Amino acid sequence: MKEIYLDNNATTKVDEAVFEEMRPYFTELYGNPSSMHFFGGQVQKKVDEARNRVASLLGAQPEEIIFTACGTESDNSAIRSALEVFPEKRHIVTSRVEHPAVLTLCRNLSKRGCRITELNVDSAGRLDLGELARALDDDTAIVSLMYANNETGVVFPIEEIGAMVKAKGALFHTDAVQAVGKIPLNMATSTIDMLSLSGHKLHAPKGIGALYLRKGVPFRPFLVGGHQERSRRAGTEATSSIIALGKACEQAALHMEEENTRVLAQRDRLERELLTLIPHARINGGGAERLPNTLSIAFEFVEGEAILLLLSEHGICASSGSACTSGSLEPSHVLRAMGVPFTCAHGSIRFSLSRFTTDAEIDTVIRELPPIIRRLREISPFGREMLVK
Repeated sequence: MKEIYLDNNATTKVDEAVFEEMRPYFTELYGNPSSMHFFGGQVQKKVDEARNRVASLLGAQPEEIIFTACGTESDNSAIRSALEVFPEKRHIVTSRVEHPAVLTLCRNLSKRGCRITELNVDSAGRLDLGELARALDDDTAIVSLMYANNETGVVFPIEEIGAMVKAKGALFHTDAVQAVGKIPLNMATSTIDMLSLSGHKLHAPKGIGALYLRKGVPFRPFLVGGHQERSRRAGTEATSSIIALGKACEQAALHMEEENTRVLAQRDRLERELLTLIPHARINGGGAERLPNTLSIAFEFVEGEAILLLLSEHGICASSGSACTSGSLEPSHVLRAMGVPFTCAHGSIRFSLSRFTTDAEIDTVIRELPPIIRRLREISPFGREMLVK
């Protein structure tokens, strides 16, 4: 059975062009780029090329790119650095809908004397900028808010937020793991100080990420040891993965228009058809600006886990939310923060598309999902009552 993979916000397939680019650096060109000899030097040139490619996608300068192991490391590096740069400041502003890479770190730091403000969102997943303005004070070291939500796809007004943060003299970090490669970014004109990205969200391998650090922004490294990454991130460079990330960023730039046209049209068609065919369904974040590939849809009076299991029988791979929290039976913290009713939160499914998604795959979901929901509602006491009404 050929899989229909619609869980691209969890991870993506490695683009074949990306794989071919990195292949030689496992067994043929395996030198250490920090070595003085020619064998390492040729690898260093390829790492430099990858840095240029990542910077180009972000509208940044190459020296502003720090390679890391993942988005989580980038998030941790940015927030911890701000606290070291401003040791007299102990206040961090974030939101209730952040990825666990940020939210868990902030809650751990609160046990070590930091003051954490978690901003609320409305029913569409949008931030209240008035609440942000009231939260900022002279004790604020950093504001860390995601560019786009991994569960709902809701996009925050990052540039407006950044301007507010800069006016208060704090640093501004954004977890842009879901946004990079899907929507245009330009750090040259941005208010962002630090930005996190992860390779496996844009068709590069797992285990590689990057932190954008605006030139002139003070920084203290999270990992110390060697002189790699201009002494900003110690450890021998994961050259094959770095090269893969560079190629993936180049490919993302080439396919950006496709993400915002063809993929968006597929997402909208899937959304439209499911709302038409399945009663008592709602879009999580439907009233806000969203990523072009993401659809979070809630079905009343059914369990999301049951939906996923039945979809899987048809080869359809989706998610109930973040892959990092999918082992929990509790409703998504994002949907809880949005005030999604309990009966909907437990029946929420996330479909996340990519440029490799086909129209035929969307057709299959539209055909197979309505009878699945109907079947589950027929065996649910609340579902049967709803169907009678």
